Amino acid sequence: MGYPMAGHLSRAGHRVTVYNRSPAKAAAWAAEFGGSVAATPGAAAAGAEFVFACVGNDDDLRAIVLGGDGALAAMSPGAVFVDHTTASASVARDLHALATARGLQFVDAPVSGGQAGAVNGLLTVMCGGDSEPFAAMQPLAMAFARAVTLVGGPGAGQLAKMVNQICIAGLVQGLSEGIAFGQRAGLDMLQVLEVIGKGAAQSWQMDNRGKTMVADQFEFGFAVDWMRKDLSLALDEARRNGAKLPVAALVDQFYGDVQSLGGNRWDTSSLVKRLK
Repeated sequence: MGYPMAGHLSRAGHRVTVYNRSPAKAAAWAAEFGGSVAATPGAAAAGAEFVFACVGNDDDLRAIVLGGDGALAAMSPGAVFVDHTTASASVARDLHALATARGLQFVDAPVSGGQAGAVNGLLTVMCGGDSEPFAAMQPLAMAFARAVTLVGGPGAGQLAKMVNQICIAGLVQGLSEGIAFGQRAGLDMLQVLEVIGKGAAQSWQMDNRGKTMVADQFEFGFAVDWMRKDLSLALDEARRNGAKLPVAALVDQFYGDVQSLGGNRWDTSSLVKRLK
């Protein structure tokens, strides 16, 4: 995700220095987009007005932010750290507090739209934090997004992303059941999807994943492993705030079934595999 996002920033005319835990990826990015490469997160962040990060989880985020070689130690007072990782609300609040204590700004800003959204510059970014740094980072993030919105204080962006993933889980399971049912009933499901896609059942998942689900094609998109990570964050938060997530909890178990089929890196639409 971060590779094309940083590319859009560079193409928009910003001076971009990148760090990646796999140096070859950073070198390939620089060769493609013309930016600079740094050996550590701190070296990449030094002197920058804005630092954008997109890694895998809470631990990955802490690894690039904290410590002597981390971004926060090298950032100049007033600089803004924008985190696009899908992480916990608690780590977002902790890092916001730590940044504030150092005279820095922190915005949690997870994204939705998948790899295609990142490549095409059409991500949706949901942000948590203070209004001033949000207003400063919003025009830059529009280089790779179609919407960048402040939804609340520190951690609110991560909570909004949890809502996003909860909704997607239910939608994909419903679409999977519909497709599997239709195929068992002997229907031409490509035709059926075309018909119902013009009615109340229409969704992004149907438009973008329906045909590939019918064709049993899943070697692309947002990996099951990452979806289970995201649902785990939502379920943990629900245990703290008392929300009931029976469908999300059930679909999380179904994704476990997909993993047992060897589908760890399959797209989330592979839920239909367990029904066929």
